[in-house]
Amino acid sequence: MRQAFLTGLAVATLLVAPLAMSAPTREYASERGPLSVTQVAAGLEHPWSLAFLPGEQGLLVTERPGRLRIVAADGALSAPLTGLPAVYAQGQGGLLDVALSPSFGEDRLVYLSYAEGGGEGGRAGTTVGRGRLAVDLSRLEDFQVIFRQQPKLSSGIHFGSRLVFDRAGHLFITLGENYQRPTAQDLGKLQGKVVRVYPDGSVPADNPFVGQSGMRPEIWSYGHRNPQGAALNPWTGKLWTHEHGPRGGDEINIAQAGKNYGWPLATHGIDYNFLPIPEAQGKTLAGTEPPHYVWAKSPAISGMAFYAAGRFPAWQHNLFIGALVGQTLIRLELEGDQIVHEERLLEELGARIRDVRQGPDGYLYVLTDEVDGQLLRLGLQP
Repeated sequence: MRQAFLTGLAVATLLVAPLAMSAPTREYASERGPLSVTQVAAGLEHPWSLAFLPGEQGLLVTERPGRLRIVAADGALSAPLTGLPAVYAQGQGGLLDVALSPSFGEDRLVYLSYAEGGGEGGRAGTTVGRGRLAVDLSRLEDFQVIFRQQPKLSSGIHFGSRLVFDRAGHLFITLGENYQRPTAQDLGKLQGKVVRVYPDGSVPADNPFVGQSGMRPEIWSYGHRNPQGAALNPWTGKLWTHEHGPRGGDEINIAQAGKNYGWPLATHGIDYNFLPIPEAQGKTLAGTEPPHYVWAKSPAISGMAFYAAGRFPAWQHNLFIGALVGQTLIRLELEGDQIVHEERLLEELGARIRDVRQGPDGYLYVLTDEVDGQLLRLGLQP
């Protein structure tokens, strides 16, 4: 599995030239020097995630209503690919994350997470499947489901849904609690969890709850609310996640095997009605993990990318996170695992930032979550 991961990484890094730009570059001030922002593509309907294809093939972008498109190297948008599953495109649901197989160069597998209906009373849950990208880039072939959140409890919110492969080839999936707070503490349910499976959906024997009665063997960590950001730390190999708090209390966590991250028993936020969360016993609670980093006022965070490229040394060992309500890109400086400084970028755009990724060319790419969503390229001026 590790060799497959490294092979896929080597293939991905073949894309070293920036994508062509379709609009003039704008320049903004930042603490690390002038920030250049250029539109690569527009006309995306609530784009949610992106994944870079090898070579000069461009990148994949998901649109929440249920479309997967390719943004070509010249910025052109493809027609929607065929062969995708039906999605539950209500509320926050729809087609969500996209990730390439670690051995994409050999198997051409594309992984998708999405909201799927069919639960009791019309409820929905997060589902993950994979299909083979056709050589002509027009469709996914032989799409099959590898994982379903059970039971399905969402009426349209809190799907979580980020996909991350680790260095050994395991697949981590973040799962919201479907706005059913107590389920995040229920190890018999898959709400409010980070799960770890093999790429085919089978369960690793060393998962923390394997073989324990009444507990789902897929679970890696629990006590999460709505984790919409996840990334593998490139220096340590650890999985970092972040999640929406309620009114206040957005947080970053380093997800460890078998650990309880507290929701809803511990939170820095309050309910949307300005009252305390009914189950909460404080901001922290013995036996649960405190947040690695927390925002008292919620930016409504989504997407996460560590910067480890050589193109912009001033961004080395930084972590970038999008913000929806905050309409900003958050830059966090790291010393080891500790976050020592925060800067807000792109506030001038007035756009919800849904996803951020480091491109193989060393630039940052972000998606704006709008009816007319954009793919933007960010860099520092020399």
